[in-house]
Amino acid sequence: MEAWSNFKGTKWKKEIDVSDFIQNNYKEYTDDDSFLKGISKKTSKVWDKCKKLLAKEAISGVLDVDTFNMSGIDSFNPGYISRKDEVIVGLQTDEPLKRIVNPYGGLRMVEKSLEAYGYHLDQDLENKFKEFRKTHNDGVFDAYTSDIRLARHNHLITGLPDAYGRGRIIGDYRRLALYGIDFLIDKKKEDLDKLTDITSTDVIQLREDIKEQIKALNDIKKMASRYGYDISKPAMNAKEAIQWTYFAYLAAAKQNNGAATSIGRNTTFFDIYIENDIQKGILTEEAAQELIDQYVIKLRLIRHLRTPEYNELFAGDPTWVTESIGGMLDSSKSLVTKTSFRILNSLNNIGEAAEPNLTVLWSKNLPVNFKKFASKMSIKTHTLQFENDDIMRPLYGNDYAISCCVSALIEGHQSQFFGARINFVKVLLYALNGGRDELTGELVIDGIDPIEGEYLDCETVLKQFEKVLKKTVKIYVDSLNIIHYMHDKYAYESSQMAFIDTKPEYLMAFGLAGISIVADSFSAIQYGHVRVKRDERGITNAFDIEFDYPRYGNNDNRVDSVAVNLVKRVYKELKKYPLYKDAIPTLSLLTITSNVVYGKHTGATPDGRKSKVPFAPGANPTQGADISGALASLSSVAKIPYKDCCQDGISNTFSIVPSSLGNDEVARTENLVKILDGYFGSGAHHLNVNVMDKNLLIDAMNNPNKYPNLTIRVSGYAVNFNKLTKEQKEEVISRTFHEKI
Repeated sequence: MEAWSNFKGTKWKKEIDVSDFIQNNYKEYTDDDSFLKGISKKTSKVWDKCKKLLAKEAISGVLDVDTFNMSGIDSFNPGYISRKDEVIVGLQTDEPLKRIVNPYGGLRMVEKSLEAYGYHLDQDLENKFKEFRKTHNDGVFDAYTSDIRLARHNHLITGLPDAYGRGRIIGDYRRLALYGIDFLIDKKKEDLDKLTDITSTDVIQLREDIKEQIKALNDIKKMASRYGYDISKPAMNAKEAIQWTYFAYLAAAKQNNGAATSIGRNTTFFDIYIENDIQKGILTEEAAQELIDQYVIKLRLIRHLRTPEYNELFAGDPTWVTESIGGMLDSSKSLVTKTSFRILNSLNNIGEAAEPNLTVLWSKNLPVNFKKFASKMSIKTHTLQFENDDIMRPLYGNDYAISCCVSALIEGHQSQFFGARINFVKVLLYALNGGRDELTGELVIDGIDPIEGEYLDCETVLKQFEKVLKKTVKIYVDSLNIIHYMHDKYAYESSQMAFIDTKPEYLMAFGLAGISIVADSFSAIQYGHVRVKRDERGITNAFDIEFDYPRYGNNDNRVDSVAVNLVKRVYKELKKYPLYKDAIPTLSLLTITSNVVYGKHTGATPDGRKSKVPFAPGANPTQGADISGALASLSSVAKIPYKDCCQDGISNTFSIVPSSLGNDEVARTENLVKILDGYFGSGAHHLNVNVMDKNLLIDAMNNPNKYPNLTIRVSGYAVNFNKLTKEQKEEVISRTFHEKI
């Protein structure tokens, strides 16, 4: 093919292998950021229009909704922001920020979402859909057992993707740019022709899935043609490479409203085309930055229609358009390119924002200049997160990407079933209360004797805890097997799966919320002498702690080891059960901003936490518990084992006041690099970094108009601070802002 004439390598030309193409053609960049350029006139015009629309959206919550068309790859007319100024085109609908009705996951969520913002679904459309289509949500609740319903109702298992798109799937959207749509269609047809041994329902299902994928690819071709592009063949230049990749991703955003719609790992891939064009003299550095800036703008405009309850759970109207940057090819050569710098430079050119969720894959061996630039941009904008490439690369290879917030997937070869999380704190409270919910009083887990007596005994509590945990995990597994079977049946993501191998490896992502509270509670029971108070129902409602006890977050193995062992117990239990499509279980310590909502639905705990008080986010120590300095706090979290049990991610959100890092930008940048090197060198997995004073957030809460674009990292992603609820703002402010290292 003519488009391939300047590129090296042979394997990627014979079979779909984007990683091989990258390895044969990219150029590592180790110098500094002095080559970067500012915002172009065209981009300024496009972004100025976007800022006005975003300001209107901020007031109303939703700018507009298309209530006459349903979600679909080619369901909408082409949309533009400023047509003559756009170098990368394509919107979810025919107008920027207009949201899509997606009833396939659940019609009730659509109706509640529309009602909340003063819209109503076209009556003819609604009637026809109800008459002829069953939703994923309907299928799930038809199959749910009474145990699952009870656990869900009482918030023991929370955030399940049973009423909305499951998300967490990353298509290898680069495939469209490298191969063109016709090549991909032909490969899917070849895969279909090989599936002739119809001896199981799995094969029948797969044949149907492939046909859906082929249809999706054809629909993407039609959608792109409406914008005036023929994507049948590979991209010929950098502009087409970025545009083709974005079209593939845009199809997913048009078709699905998944909980996370990550875009993958694209900067090194894009850089090959950009540098090729620059060498040919057909692209300038200014034009290269313009392409990246406008690509980022398009990702910032992705929206899904959500209920207010959803936005309370997952605050900030997130889409988790996660772009993974950097990382290593091997132990000595990085995958950092000039475009790794360019995408971070978009934060300078068009300002800080929560999306896309820019994620730096950190290694001790990354080029020093890139480490410094990434750290500088993190300090300046509070928008970056960092993940440990040195522990992920041995497990996933050098072409993985981050799904949602913190979860690694091999690009194009793996897919994930998202699974929300167990309220781990309730497992402990159910152990104390004979399987009854501490707030509702309902019997959720049967066969558990309540613990009696005035004081808690650690060994007795642990035995009861293990009984509750076993039953809870079984309910959790059953719920996810049902959810993902039904999602494939009624809300299949054909556009995303079309850019993944026909027979991928599946991961099923389980999660825990409240690890710090449970660890501290067991520590309090063992070392603090905990006295129980019970209400008239005999259910615990308060605890008195008579002595100090070691708390997670201070590098004290007496309690840190409890957290480690608890996580290992859960993962051991998860591995006992067969999973849908033979998925491999993974586990995360990740709460998003739902740590506030979880707290609302959870009673008082033996660590001294009061009823309905927020949990700590992710794997963080409980708010205010980490009193021994930044490094001690980081050291506690770093002990949670990634490889052995938490490959879905260990989220840690870290806040430090600027003066603690140094007296000027240079010192702060260098010290943050040292902290990241040390933290990840100890085997830790993930870190959000907020370098700011608590007083800044207090002022922003009281005077939001002064800080319209203030962005902060929360738990695996970034949010516009103003979009948080008052309770969520207060919880963020209550976190430890380290004043000493």
